[in-house]
Amino acid sequence: MKEKSTKQQHRRLKITAEIRKEFANRNKKLDNADPDAPVLPPELWENAIIGKYYRPKKTPVTVRLDQDVLAWLKVKGGGHLTRINEILRKEMITDLRR
Repeated sequence: MKEKSTKQQHRRLKITAEIRKEFANRNKKLDNADPDAPVLPPELWENAIIGKYYRPKKTPVTVRLDQDVLAWLKVKGGGHLTRINEILRKEMITDLRR
């Protein structure tokens, strides 16, 4: 069975003056330590997308919902299970920030 993709917020990487300074002051002797991981200048990372390919693992669960809550979720069209996950994720993030 093919796994469904998970909608995630993506953000772009911003290269700060501090990052540029750290790059300039790096130990250049280590630049070629791993030929499979070349050292790239900060300019190449400017506006890189973070989290684009991240997909959290899904765990099947059974949940019992009130009929009116389920009807409300289904009225908005298909994908009501995805909406449940999005609502719970927003609440989780809000709680973790407290």
